[in-house]
Amino acid sequence: MPPDESKQDSAMAPSVASKAPSAVRYAVSDLLRGGREAILEHNGAEYHLRITANGRLILTK
Repeated sequence: MPPDESKQDSAMAPSVASKAPSAVRYAVSDLLRGGREAILEHNGAEYHLRITANGRLILTK
């Protein structure tokens, strides 16, 4: 393939970054709604998101 054609192909192809969905952002306070724990469901399993006594987050199954 001549060099000019490869430049056209790469210029016309969308970048990978533009295809990737942006991350959804949630405030922990919105998820916990004033509490210290939320239960998240994923693939039929429950995960517990908790605020520890030191103010850190922990996610357990």
